Amino acid sequence: MRYSFSLFIYRIVLILLFPIILFAFILRSHNHTAYRQRLAERLGFVGKYFKQHGIIVHAASVGEVIAITPFINKLLHEYPNTPITITTFTPTGSAQVIKAFDERVQHCYLPLDIYPFTWLFLNALKPKALVLMETELWPNLIAQSQQQGIKLQLINGRLSDKSMVSYQKIMWLIKPCLQRFDAILTQSKDNQKNFLTLGANPKKCQVSGNIKFDLHINPEIELKQQTLKGFIKDKRPIWLVASTHPGDEALVLSSFKSVKKTHKDLLLILVPRHPERFENIFQLCQQQEFQTVKRSEKKALTANDNIWLIDSLGELLAICSLADIVTMGGSFSNIGGHNPLEPALFKKAIVVGHDMSNFRKVMEQLEFNNGIEQLNTYVSSSADELISALSDKVNHLLINSAERDQLGENAFKVVQQNQGASDKTINILKSLLEKN
Repeated sequence: MRYSFSLFIYRIVLILLFPIILFAFILRSHNHTAYRQRLAERLGFVGKYFKQHGIIVHAASVGEVIAITPFINKLLHEYPNTPITITTFTPTGSAQVIKAFDERVQHCYLPLDIYPFTWLFLNALKPKALVLMETELWPNLIAQSQQQGIKLQLINGRLSDKSMVSYQKIMWLIKPCLQRFDAILTQSKDNQKNFLTLGANPKKCQVSGNIKFDLHINPEIELKQQTLKGFIKDKRPIWLVASTHPGDEALVLSSFKSVKKTHKDLLLILVPRHPERFENIFQLCQQQEFQTVKRSEKKALTANDNIWLIDSLGELLAICSLADIVTMGGSFSNIGGHNPLEPALFKKAIVVGHDMSNFRKVMEQLEFNNGIEQLNTYVSSSADELISALSDKVNHLLINSAERDQLGENAFKVVQQNQGASDKTINILKSLLEKN
């Protein structure tokens, strides 16, 4: 088989780097043992019981799995007799797939993008289509899929101006990669423009909308709501801080201390982004002398408990229903924030920090419709300035219930008005498969 010179170089470099990549997994597994489990899947070995000739959908981590859930449910409905395989790259993503779909789908890790491993993976599953999400561009896997006649679809395409700077440095690799897709569906016109700038085929690149708007409350979430609600016996104001990263907790705990001067019965619910940080955050809360209860303790909260630490997976969406105010973590540094549409689904007042660059178009819509509060701070702001801004905003919204409720209603309307991307995505995939 003939491969472009750029792909050949990419292959050689990754093969040479494989020992370092493997060592990185071993290091990561020191704090998160799941990274050393199922290593065979990382090398392309798929269980013999996996059914072939189906559709593979890749969602890297837990956030992507949650976002893609409505699309997968529609896919299962449209293709009830076709094996659907969901791949992830992180253990948390894997756990979310198992929780959300159980045995309705096949699941394994996506192999490292190294030639022998990707060949083993594709040869084992022999898929009809490979669906990748957002900016999951794996040159080796994509090239081999095209050569084997596997339909390639990139869905919910997202490519920020910030990311463009990095990708333009490797245009020699990215351009041929993008041109191998049968369809590239982007979240917005801005994203489409960036994909075209990097070399995507204009005839195969179109705007389909953002599937992250296609959230809905199903019976499973309702059941989780009731279960979680049962742990909070006393009626009290609740501030949820979701998907926190290092540095977020210290800021939030200081702000919480300030807000509690006015709202003594305020309950803080903390949901860390990564499981390996659960214990460290618990210790941090205790060091600050907050009475803290872990979700894993399955213990009812009393009026004396200050913080509920959610050290579990797959419950964030249901937890949003309990809060009065929701703050998205990862928005106070350079992480780029996390999905504000989850609390919007439950009509919650949302407060975020200065950096929501991962959700720029979503933020534009929420801000235009007065459905979110973004702090007027900057990356250069001091810790005291951040603490003051956050505590002032939370305190204000707790006092002004009408303003808080209106924020939530406006956010919910934005979700409703933008739904439908999953249907468009399914229809385009169906047309690709019919061409086989």
